[in-house]
Amino acid sequence: MDAWITGQRRDQSLDTRDQLAFAELDTAFSQDNKPLYKFNPLANWSSEDVWNYIKMFDVPYNELHSTGFISIGCQPCTRPVLPNQHEREGRWWWEESENKECGLHVGNLIPTQNQ
Repeated sequence: MDAWITGQRRDQSLDTRDQLAFAELDTAFSQDNKPLYKFNPLANWSSEDVWNYIKMFDVPYNELHSTGFISIGCQPCTRPVLPNQHEREGRWWWEESENKECGLHVGNLIPTQNQ
């Protein structure tokens, strides 16, 4: 592949996604000196923007969203959130907030001296 597209948004995590670019070189998954580009077309969207778009254009969505699963990942890493919790609270609940990224978006994490 030359590129891939994500659904990442800056507002999903101020600790790891606040500087998310619309387009970037994916250094985590580029292989054999061939660049892999990563596009984040929703980077500037809010959760409200996404849901307005879904409603306006009748876009199908995962029914788990209606049962409290605001941010959906793999089964063991995802649980529903409580009212007034940030949407990402249901993801990797055992991790510190600055480490809440899956392997696909590990490039969002800024290495610290402890890592």
